[in-house]
Amino acid sequence: MAKSDGKVKVMGRWQCPFTMRARIALNIKSVNYELVEARPWDGQSQVLHESKSNPVMVHGDKSICESLNIVEYIDEIWPYAPSIVPSDPLERVTARFWAGYLKDQWFPSLKAIGTAEGEDTRKAAIRQVEKGLVLLEGAFGKCSKRKAFFGGDQIEYLDIAFGCFLCLLRVEEKVNGIKLLSETKTPNLLKWAHRFCSNAVVKDVMPTIESLIESDEIIMGRMKGVASPASRL
Repeated sequence: MAKSDGKVKVMGRWQCPFTMRARIALNIKSVNYELVEARPWDGQSQVLHESKSNPVMVHGDKSICESLNIVEYIDEIWPYAPSIVPSDPLERVTARFWAGYLKDQWFPSLKAIGTAEGEDTRKAAIRQVEKGLVLLEGAFGKCSKRKAFFGGDQIEYLDIAFGCFLCLLRVEEKVNGIKLLSETKTPNLLKWAHRFCSNAVVKDVMPTIESLIESDEIIMGRMKGVASPASRL
């Protein structure tokens, strides 16, 4: 079991799902690391997007970005078991396909719930998220082969890609008074989400709903303070 010599650092925000991906991957490999917290705000309005809030992992004199690239990098640098990226070519390309779907289609719809202007727009975003979850419910059945995770018996690439959005999904459920993961439409995903969040490599990384809401309120309050002309007098 490898241990870090102090050269492994993850630079990002504890609230950020992209930062969580790198941290969970390092936990799977039992690698010690240091989380170097980035500033939670910079006086500018920030929309959560990987190109703006992604982590950078430093290992020795190398640094890399894009969170799923980091996950693959970790799997290659520490090649001992458990593996994160599927070794089977078909399983690997399937996992990458669904990870791309999450990034390009599903996650933007989830963000749109909180930023929607008007009730009709908000409801349309909710419907898109729900449709995506039904698709992912089907993907889970095929990828997991009736086991606990997308990766089978253990957390792997697609579990990490999707699982780190669960905290934001729960925030939208609470704030908007809706139920996105349900026993009727997505029973397997609902059970998977519980197993993922309670897993030893995840539970100390995944923030609580309350902490995320409080953090967002603090950040938005600071931004309003910076933007207010009176605050500059």
